[in-house]
Amino acid sequence: MKNMNRIVTRQRAIIFTITIVEIVLLAVFAALYLTNTWGLEDSIKGEYIIIGVAVLFVFDFIMVWICIWKIGKIKSTTDLKAAEIIGSDIQEAYNFAQVGLAVTDENFMVLWTNELFNDRHIDIIDSNILEWHGDLKELTENPSPDKVTKILINSRNYDVKYLAEAGLWIFKDETDFETTLERSLEKRPVVGLLCIDNYQDLVRGEEDFNDTVTRIKNIIFDYSKKNRILLRRIKDDTYSLFLDYDSFEKIKSEGFTIVDTVREVGSVANVPLTISIGIAYNYEGLSYEYEEDFVKLNDLANDALEMAMSRGGDQVVVNQHGQEVEYYGGKTEVQEKRNRVQTRVLADTLVTLINASRRSKVFIMGHTALDLDAFGACLGIKAICDRCSVESRIVIDNKLVEQKTKAVINSSFSREDLNRLIMTPKEAMEELNTDSLLVVVDVHSPSLTLHPPLVDAATKIVVIDHHRRSEDIIDSPVLSEIDSSASSSCEIVAEMIKYCSLSPRVELPSLWATIMLSGIFLDTRYFKSKKTGLLTFDACSILKEYGADNGNADDFLKDDYEEFSVVSSLMSRLKTPVPGVVYAAGDPSMIYETATLAKAADQCLTMKGNHAVFVIGKTGEKEIRMSARSDGTINVQFVAEKLGGGGHYSSAAATFTKGTIDDVVDRLITILEDNINAIRVTPRSRLSGQSATFEEDD
Repeated sequence: MKNMNRIVTRQRAIIFTITIVEIVLLAVFAALYLTNTWGLEDSIKGEYIIIGVAVLFVFDFIMVWICIWKIGKIKSTTDLKAAEIIGSDIQEAYNFAQVGLAVTDENFMVLWTNELFNDRHIDIIDSNILEWHGDLKELTENPSPDKVTKILINSRNYDVKYLAEAGLWIFKDETDFETTLERSLEKRPVVGLLCIDNYQDLVRGEEDFNDTVTRIKNIIFDYSKKNRILLRRIKDDTYSLFLDYDSFEKIKSEGFTIVDTVREVGSVANVPLTISIGIAYNYEGLSYEYEEDFVKLNDLANDALEMAMSRGGDQVVVNQHGQEVEYYGGKTEVQEKRNRVQTRVLADTLVTLINASRRSKVFIMGHTALDLDAFGACLGIKAICDRCSVESRIVIDNKLVEQKTKAVINSSFSREDLNRLIMTPKEAMEELNTDSLLVVVDVHSPSLTLHPPLVDAATKIVVIDHHRRSEDIIDSPVLSEIDSSASSSCEIVAEMIKYCSLSPRVELPSLWATIMLSGIFLDTRYFKSKKTGLLTFDACSILKEYGADNGNADDFLKDDYEEFSVVSSLMSRLKTPVPGVVYAAGDPSMIYETATLAKAADQCLTMKGNHAVFVIGKTGEKEIRMSARSDGTINVQFVAEKLGGGGHYSSAAATFTKGTIDDVVDRLITILEDNINAIRVTPRSRLSGQSATFEEDD
């Protein structure tokens, strides 16, 4: 092939030389003839000149034909050699697989191409392949057989490889494959589950309720038909959804408008009915059997629906396999859903698990920066364990306890009491075994627990929490109660103590009941929180029965002068990025207690006109924390999740280990400005005596 290139170059040089010689001779002859030098004009007739030009033309034609013939002969010989090298069968296979081959010399001049290029009218012989298509240059930089680039030629897509040693370029036409792949991606299965929130709690014979349910179901049917969704009823309040990815992208781009539509219908009818949807897609699985894919997708969709409902409902949770969970909607407050029967079942199940751990020990643990709500809930679980005569300990690391909680522990318990009550994480890790039970309270994310390695090592875990469920959740607990409608973890545990089936009843020391009451005060901001409900006051009355002291509970939460001064300093730094929303950025040179940031946020919220407050400050040398509070009209949990944190509507937080306070403020302002309409909360109508009261035993 290189020989052919040299011959072509030589032939071009010969033709060029002959052409120049002919032009020079013709010019000299014309000059001599026109000046009649040597009497040429008189001696040479016009006919002879015409004959000479004709002879010259014939000579040039013959020379060009000889060159073309010679080059063609060499080219056909070269093609023959190439066919002999790769074999005619393999060459046919290349054609069938739509594979193009091109060979270049050291200067990237194309010497040869196979038939695919000719069939598609791509003529690049004797052209520089890098100048022909600039995207191929990247293949010549650190060339590797595994390196592939995509190019577009005449509206067709090619994957190109370059084998540098052989000077061989391989072009694989992927147009049909990519078209098929794109079509298959558009038609890949998406599975969903839709549930009408509060349906079972509100079922009754009233005509207005039945009319509202009928309207909502018609909306669901019409929405499914409009968007090509296959809808199948599983239960009276639950439907399965089957659709393709193309339809899913359409309803996703529209923002799942059905959620808002159903909410408006329920609001107009003064009926707290909304819908929750869990959607799953993109499961590749370990095989190509569709049955396994759909089963797994259904499991993912069920997890998404449970997450949506545990977060209060009225939202869509999209669970894309291998990706972060996405949330849409969630503009209404959480409805209280617990009743006495459910609480008794939960408490009795916990008692059974505690008794099963009799040969070992029960470990009780809260979250990092342990507050009085978490510590109070731990004491409540400890009381249940003591009633069951099962040894138990609360796992506490003094370095990870809030100052108020630490002060309560040090001032209220003797050294002997603490030895029987608490243990360090190191001691817990040494004593933990397969029979042990770990009860985690006031947190459900393993990374936020007081000692995550203990969660990883435990085989039996119980989770009791009142925060909205996040994607990061303790895996496979034997019992899980994540009730975001509860005001605090102490509220849930107090109900379990009261309504469990143990006889005689669980004994709760008055000091422990007081600490639990203090925990409720803390999380409800003395009942000012929107999450305060009838069940909250019921839990307080239970604790009062056990001798809880209101005054002492309040004293546990009082600030000392230093903390009051720091809180006042933070409040003086308030700024308003959008109407009704304020933030305070702490002094970058100061280290704040987590509780102090929360206290400042609570205090700022008492000011008229402030609907949401975000307080940001350093809680460690490399840690920044944001504490968020709302009066219920702004969904601060949405903002916290955007920043990598979590919580619920009126109380949320986020922690940052990178960047500065100013960086966090910039991100916060951007999220607020871009999503201010999305974080406005629509209060859900509350029906007197419904869903917020205990049901009497059968």
